[in-house]
Amino acid sequence: MNSHDQMLGAAAAFGVRSLSLWTGPRLSILIFHRVLAMPDPLFPDEMDAQRFDRLMALVARSFRVLPLGEAARRLGDGSLPHNALCITFDDGYADNHDIALPILRRHQLPACFFIATGFLNGGRMFNDTVIECVRHCALQRIDLAEFGLGVFALGTPELAVQAINKLLPVVKYMGLSQRQAALQQLTQICRPRQLPDDLMMTHAQVRAMHSAGMEIGAHTVQHPILSLIDDTAVEVEMVQSRDTLQSLTGQPVRLLAYPNGRPDQDYAHRHAVLAKRLGFLAAVTTAPGVAAPGSDLFQLPRFTPWNPLPRPWVAKLVASRRGGAFPLALPSAA
Repeated sequence: MNSHDQMLGAAAAFGVRSLSLWTGPRLSILIFHRVLAMPDPLFPDEMDAQRFDRLMALVARSFRVLPLGEAARRLGDGSLPHNALCITFDDGYADNHDIALPILRRHQLPACFFIATGFLNGGRMFNDTVIECVRHCALQRIDLAEFGLGVFALGTPELAVQAINKLLPVVKYMGLSQRQAALQQLTQICRPRQLPDDLMMTHAQVRAMHSAGMEIGAHTVQHPILSLIDDTAVEVEMVQSRDTLQSLTGQPVRLLAYPNGRPDQDYAHRHAVLAKRLGFLAAVTTAPGVAAPGSDLFQLPRFTPWNPLPRPWVAKLVASRRGGAFPLALPSAA
């Protein structure tokens, strides 16, 4: 860690400690999906290894990073430290094992990995099929009228991203069978030169994550929007995901992440009740915010700043613990 980052980490730690005197203990839960070896030309703001390494060094210096299960327990019994933070990953990407894990171990940081088990061993998430169909499309223009959209040019990365950003919400909120049919149709429209089959973890990599001391959490099987399927199907998704992961790790899986995770849109309160009935210890959402004593353990918020620069990233993370602007001067830019 360079001297600038040491100053930044020290200032953040002081800010967190100062805020806790006013707000009491808070739990920040970071959410990540992928950590790429190199920046993606289509999505340059996606986390890459160099930036993740730098941010984790700052987090390690500024916060008390706890396993999510321990943090949930301590949130419930009132013993949460003032500077508590957890790190989580959703979906089960192979780069979590290949790239994120060595960085986390170097900084001695625990994390929880929520895995959608239906995509292990060569599967592909629906969003990645959309992205890769457009990325590798053999055409310069595609007609997406079948998706309720128009004609899109694909001559530049910016144009490709415009098409992807229009497609993803449409496909995301389809039922599972409709979603699969739509992806097949998109493949026929785009005629991609290739589609990757190595984006997600293998069973062996899940076991390796667990053996390395990382927590493994359930994220359903097929990553459906829970509000769009019946309650019986929701229970099957939760239970089968949990049981598959338990069979891989040989340990109970007590943590759950709701797919997409927006309260009252992607999942409902009854799904939180179901998670508790099924024996989960806690569940996380994608509602932004921080948890405090008295928070619902089955609807824990998560927040990760999106700014690519370390200084504003850390400032926003600390500010989120009180819901306002960061109150202290931080070392200037880098």
